[in-house]
Amino acid sequence: MNEWHQAAFHLIAPFLKPVMPLLEDPTVSEVMINSDAVFVEREGRLERVPGVLPKPIQIRRAVLAIARQLGDNISEQQPLLDARLPDGSRIAAALPPCSFGGPVLTIRKFSKNRLYLEDLVASNTLTPSLATAIRQAVTTRQNLMISGGTGTGKTTLLAAITKLIPEDERILVIEDTVELPLEKPNLVRFATRRASPGFPEVSIQDLVKAALRHRPDRIVLGEIRGQEAWDLLQALNTGHRGSLTTLHANSAAHALKRCASCVMQSGIGLPFTAVQELVAEAIDLVLHMDRCNGKRKVTGALLVTGYEFKTQQWQYQEIE
Repeated sequence: MNEWHQAAFHLIAPFLKPVMPLLEDPTVSEVMINSDAVFVEREGRLERVPGVLPKPIQIRRAVLAIARQLGDNISEQQPLLDARLPDGSRIAAALPPCSFGGPVLTIRKFSKNRLYLEDLVASNTLTPSLATAIRQAVTTRQNLMISGGTGTGKTTLLAAITKLIPEDERILVIEDTVELPLEKPNLVRFATRRASPGFPEVSIQDLVKAALRHRPDRIVLGEIRGQEAWDLLQALNTGHRGSLTTLHANSAAHALKRCASCVMQSGIGLPFTAVQELVAEAIDLVLHMDRCNGKRKVTGALLVTGYEFKTQQWQYQEIE
């Protein structure tokens, strides 16, 4: 019985027996149970799996059981669930009326693999020259941003880069839920908390602000999503060089614009062009991840040199 099965079997097996072989399959990274079909991601490609569809009542019972075991809740009043199993595997579920046609359940299995930059070069995820540029960026304490879509490998690349951080530095990791595989002597992890009766929300923005009081040498922010970008920007521009983060974007250049848009959500009252200039000062290297023929690769890399206020153009150099 593998590690994933040991950690999650008692939560899922009684309700999802038809798909348990898929969850135990080491070549499957994600299982998607729609109301009318089951799909898996296997080695970067989506495949439909016939003949294993659980009944809607089974899917619903599984979702309710998982939420209950994890101290969460899902119901008609709160029809969405985003949670993690004990081993780190991610559970996303939706119930009617939000999911039209029946309940939907997606399970992304947590990978225990500890990949290094050399492993990503060997798998053609990035080129040797780009790996050299990344090592130099970490050594010279440049601020790195990794962009891409869902499931393109942003966290995998982030984890590999964090392994390059010197052992004598204090690292503070901020995530929605703890998932970044990182082992360092002086490591502090912060995770958000959703609001619940008697317990107020603790947001990414709250944690970024709190992080600055704990004397980090570098901040690793799991993902920029909104107004916390402004607090991170201030940290990057006031002595916390060499920090890393990710965000969703369509290209490396688009990532800079998206970061500026997230900063604007904080309501700081600055013109968008001024914010873009601040982003250019804070971010040194942008790496963009994408899927190419089912494989995850770095498809763009920009060394940011500034922002031209008059022409409103980013100044950067593409890295091969």
